[in-house]
Amino acid sequence: MIDVAIQANDGHVERVIMSQLAPRFLDVYDASEVLPVFGLAVAHLLPGAQLQVVSTGTPQLMIPLRDIEALRAIHVDNAAYAALRERGTFFSPHLFCLGGATAQGRTFARHFGLPPDTPEDPFTGSATGGMAAYLWRYGLIDTPTWIAEQGHLMGRPGQASVEVVGPPNAISTVRVGGKAVIVVRGELVL
Repeated sequence: MIDVAIQANDGHVERVIMSQLAPRFLDVYDASEVLPVFGLAVAHLLPGAQLQVVSTGTPQLMIPLRDIEALRAIHVDNAAYAALRERGTFFSPHLFCLGGATAQGRTFARHFGLPPDTPEDPFTGSATGGMAAYLWRYGLIDTPTWIAEQGHLMGRPGQASVEVVGPPNAISTVRVGGKAVIVVRGELVL
């Protein structure tokens, strides 16, 4: 179960904070097989990093890239992506780099789906938690709290605060929170 806290003021939601499950570090993937699916080469990978499935509730393939220019260069081959996902052990890929799209961000990411899902997600809280656990566990970030960014390259900029709880080898939870807006409202009638 994933806990969600809603902070409101005078009936207006100000922040939504998701406390994710303790991370599980799962399968490792060969970068030379995965990166071409996104129009990238092994040279785009963050030096010394590996591609790994991390789950804080949903298994996501963590793909650490060297910089924001590598994120800009992504061109998804949907057929190759569908084949990778079919034989893979993850729900979706989260490609990210250290350094934000703005001066406030410490990380910047892109997250992709397959039709009929959304081709690109403007902000993915579950994958941000997995990314945070990955970065903290492998010593790629020097603080357990920071601002994560996503969506800027698609004109829908998003930011969330990230907090990794616990030492790198025993993370108990990751909290991801930020402002939220209602995108759609509906009523289910049975």
